Amino acid sequence: MNRMTTRRPSTPIRIDLQIIADMVKPGSRVLDIGCGDGALLDHLVHQKQVDGRGIELEQEGVNACVAHGLSVIHGDADEDLDDYPSDAFDYVILSRTLHNTRDPRWVLGELVRISQHAIVSFPNFGYWRVRWQLLLRGRMPMTALFDDPWHSSPNIHPCTILDFAVLCRDMGIKITRQISLTKTGQRIGPWMPQALSNLFAEQAVFLLSRGN
Repeated sequence: MNRMTTRRPSTPIRIDLQIIADMVKPGSRVLDIGCGDGALLDHLVHQKQVDGRGIELEQEGVNACVAHGLSVIHGDADEDLDDYPSDAFDYVILSRTLHNTRDPRWVLGELVRISQHAIVSFPNFGYWRVRWQLLLRGRMPMTALFDDPWHSSPNIHPCTILDFAVLCRDMGIKITRQISLTKTGQRIGPWMPQALSNLFAEQAVFLLSRGN
């Protein structure tokens, strides 16, 4: 059991991270991959009493997490997930990280192997402003969520909502829930068909499980 389970006053987190947190059941075993400074993991540990673990590529982020008493190690999603046994966690979280990995398909397969549920979020490259910039300027677009020039961008494999849905289908992964968001994390109507959310959503959160 994680040694930090005492409830303490909640510190506000990004809206999209709160949406992810709301998907996690209290007391669950959670692995947060690419956990950054640990804001989401800290929230889950103290507000939902999860048994929380994290891995982070940047040493600065690891240091920040450890300084706050979080159980986080230095690790790489592209290399270290096969070290975890199958069904080691109830939830594994990959927030705004999948498009930075070298082999997204392998990473996605590992997520649903080591956990009962995977929560994946990413910026949507099919967003209309991205398409418009590419059409008008003929250059790689930059937005609030794609804010680096192409030559220094960590976004190795940007994808669209439809791309991701097709990949899940091809891998036999079940999409349990999809939430489409603006860049600030505000929800876009759940009534919107996937094709339209692919056009108007700037980011998306998916709750996944193994297919039958």
